[in-house]
Amino acid sequence: MARMHSRKRGKAGSTKPLKPATWVSYDAKEVERLVLKMRKDGIGFAMIGMTLRDQYGIPSIKAVTGKTVKQILIENEASPELPEDLVNLLRKAVNLTNHMGKSKKDYLSKHGLQNLESKIRRLGKYYIKRKELPEGWKYNAERAKLIVQTTK
Repeated sequence: MARMHSRKRGKAGSTKPLKPATWVSYDAKEVERLVLKMRKDGIGFAMIGMTLRDQYGIPSIKAVTGKTVKQILIENEASPELPEDLVNLLRKAVNLTNHMGKSKKDYLSKHGLQNLESKIRRLGKYYIKRKELPEGWKYNAERAKLIVQTTK
């Protein structure tokens, strides 16, 4: 969502290696065990991938195991109830709502909160279509506070 609410161009990303790296000394079982251990410690999907890349020298989990981090966690019933990116946006919205309660005249933050809530609604529609959220799911500020409190 690079140019959704701003004129920025987004980030340039690096390219993945074409085939599995030859220097990786871990087999598929070890990588799955590491992923499950990190998830048990409360680390999110993106941080698991970055940690395995930076600390363990595994450039692509899918190249080693044939599965993504999410697929590994779903197979072992360790995936969260709500998608990680949606929870992060909800956390941001709750923080902005708390800020708006303290400073009512901050119109720039009010506009940012409106943009953020529209992102949450769009992402919610996407996850409803993919059947990762229940059919009648709607964004609600009070429910978002509860979700954020329970996911900490």
